Amino acid sequence: MLDDLPALKAFARIVAAGSMSAAARELALPLSVVSKRLAQLEKSTGIRLLQRTTRRQTLTADGAQFHARVLRILDEVAQAEALVADSRGDVAGLLRLSAPAELGRQHIVPIIADFQRQHPALQVQLELSDTLVNLLETGQDLAIRFGGAQEPHLVVRRLAPNFRVVCAAPAYLAQHGSPANPAQLGAHRCIVMGDRRHADWRFEGEETVTVRVAAAFLTNDGQAAHALALQGSGIVVKSIWDVGDDLLDGKLQRLLPAYSMPAAPLQAILPHGRKLPLRVRVFLDYLQLRLTAAWRWHGVGGSNAEVPLEFDQRR
Repeated sequence: MLDDLPALKAFARIVAAGSMSAAARELALPLSVVSKRLAQLEKSTGIRLLQRTTRRQTLTADGAQFHARVLRILDEVAQAEALVADSRGDVAGLLRLSAPAELGRQHIVPIIADFQRQHPALQVQLELSDTLVNLLETGQDLAIRFGGAQEPHLVVRRLAPNFRVVCAAPAYLAQHGSPANPAQLGAHRCIVMGDRRHADWRFEGEETVTVRVAAAFLTNDGQAAHALALQGSGIVVKSIWDVGDDLLDGKLQRLLPAYSMPAAPLQAILPHGRKLPLRVRVFLDYLQLRLTAAWRWHGVGGSNAEVPLEFDQRR
């Protein structure tokens, strides 16, 4: 019943991807093959695993229990495969990871490309999304995030420092002026990320100040917010990794430099209690080395830019 590994992998990928068509694309298989594997699995188990409608699919109660066990089975298989590869000293196999969209495009993609050139037997699957992913459900080896994780089944490894800045284009400031203090942000056109038309921006100086700003522009995409700021559309809060070079080049200007904003370092999130495959260990070391070398915004950030690197397993 459970000796059909391709069917188990197809089932897990359908759940993680959200649909059979998305799973087929990720597995590089025809949709008919993925559908057939799911049907065979449901027939062999005697369980209806998914409730399917024209618009969505959901796990049945039995399917949810079965899915949890399948993930554990596939994790054991992956660890066994990694053990064999590690014994040969090969950086090979499939490396699956996720990263924030704008950070990924600007900084992670070039690093991955260079790493794969050094290890041509390695395959990489990169998901760029500002949505936090569940590593156990997606089967990813690691997630790159700003900040850590509260879940007890995850481990945090610090990669590089980070801080956030309030900034705007010179064209915007020439027309609307610069805020002299956080309270004046309420009178400015602000670019807000998320799904709420108001945001609370918190600043730390001699005392903590929280300012509620209204969104002149509201977007769920960090790169769109960055582009709007460059166009002179308003004031935005962004990670230094996203806008640091534009600040150095004068395309954007930092505002309220006497006030710092709460921020978290750039970190890798990994499953707890799992021996990391060689490909993951080697990539993490390379990633940390490259991100540390890429840090170049000391003059932009002041003292809060100096954050020591360390390995942190607090959960």
